Amino acid sequence: MRRITVTVTAATLLAAGLPVYAQAQEQKLPAQYADQTITWGPCADIANSEALECGTFRSPRDWNRVGDGKKITIAVSRLKRTTPAKTSVLTNPGGPGAPGRDLPLAFTDHARLVDNVELVGIDVRGTGASTNLTCGGFNHLDVTDPRDRSKANLKLLYDAAEFEATSCQVKGGEYGAVVNTEQTVKDLDLLRHLLGREKISWLGYSGGTWMGAYYATYFPNRVDRFVLDSNTNFVSTWQDVFDNFPYAFERRFRTDFTPWVAKYDGLYHLGGTAEQVRQTYEATRAKLVTNPIRLPGGTLFDGPQLDFVLIGGMYSKYNFATAAQTLAQAGSESADTQALAGAVAAVAKAGAADPQYADAADATGNAILCNDTKFNGNRQYLVNEANRLGKQYPLIGYYQITAACAFWDRPALQLRKPTGKGVPPVLMVQTERDPATPIEGAREAHAKFAGSRLLTVKNEGDHGAFGFGNKCVDDIVEAYLVDGKVPTKDLTCEGIGLPDPTAPSAKRSATTTPVLPRVF
Repeated sequence: MRRITVTVTAATLLAAGLPVYAQAQEQKLPAQYADQTITWGPCADIANSEALECGTFRSPRDWNRVGDGKKITIAVSRLKRTTPAKTSVLTNPGGPGAPGRDLPLAFTDHARLVDNVELVGIDVRGTGASTNLTCGGFNHLDVTDPRDRSKANLKLLYDAAEFEATSCQVKGGEYGAVVNTEQTVKDLDLLRHLLGREKISWLGYSGGTWMGAYYATYFPNRVDRFVLDSNTNFVSTWQDVFDNFPYAFERRFRTDFTPWVAKYDGLYHLGGTAEQVRQTYEATRAKLVTNPIRLPGGTLFDGPQLDFVLIGGMYSKYNFATAAQTLAQAGSESADTQALAGAVAAVAKAGAADPQYADAADATGNAILCNDTKFNGNRQYLVNEANRLGKQYPLIGYYQITAACAFWDRPALQLRKPTGKGVPPVLMVQTERDPATPIEGAREAHAKFAGSRLLTVKNEGDHGAFGFGNKCVDDIVEAYLVDGKVPTKDLTCEGIGLPDPTAPSAKRSATTTPVLPRVF
């Protein structure tokens, strides 16, 4: 990074009304970190990784206390190249907290992109093969059915959320307090330096849009071409982002999924109208609550398990068939337990290749959500919100992913607000009925992030647009990343349309398309 010769103290900056971090942003990185070299080699812990090479680097555990000498490891990857690339594109699958070293493999068939840029994957601090965080394997979502609003069950549910917060912070210790977006973007800027780049490009999905927007906010002079795909409302709070899950998932469920299932009633036999399909789901769920199905290995397939499969199915149209088949099997008098077990596995969250802790991704996600932005509300607030949202949006409204944050001992952290000022134009990509990052939040972020361009994919509801088979989207994004062609105005592309499960092409599924991490 550029050296400065004028001595500027924090007191001087505060007196001038400038953020203290403006100083750190221009300082030379400490030699013990700036002078290291990433040694690239095989990615032994990642399946089908012949096209990748992996390495690690050291980062301060706490960028605000570099002098204490405490370090962490950050694991990275890149697609192999035979010739140098003019630029590097850091990639992130979201989560937040998902490991991302395997993400570059999703673009190996994008020759123009691969031939012209260096695609880099990262396991951000806390997750994957980087120094891990853990909550002790506890997740309050696994404890009980949140639709049961009895006094005893509510106590169990929110005691579990409080215990999750305590477990995360006790097990995470001092490290858990510094797993947050501010620390992570500083790791990323160190990576930029180690890759030998004055500026860096970005391709981030879902929670990766939050990270990309904050990197641009902290290091605007280091931004080259940033693509934010499936946008969190990064100008708001994590609490607001997840409070919008219920209506967005319900919209996807009722607008796209249930009519699609009804259209193929001859195949699934779940109802000839969208409402009949929805009522079949409700009846099947109620039956599973009292009579869960025992799967091979002893796991019980109950009401929440059905919810999780259907919720996971909403992320991609190519998961619709699995979700419909699961609903049909769950309601059958002679359910195929092997098929149900396979369905659960098919829509399970993407995980790290070989983490130290199995819950590293979840623990990292919790830390980011609860450390980054303040959570407003207590136990009674959670009860009231679940009652309200559950009645309106029953598919997911009773589930509260950020509940642990209500009990979190949050560190003193004030993230800089993303405004887009001083940042080169970023390209935001968004489908109209994305269930996990709804378009309303993307539009608000776009309006408040100066210079951004919004590419809207109409009549589409998949979570993730670039690299998922839409040529219009792929062409615009690649023209931006490869050639630096910035759209002069907001653009639209037409969606692909829902698949025909009776056609030979129905063989295509989530196993043959990129998989973004899910929070369920």
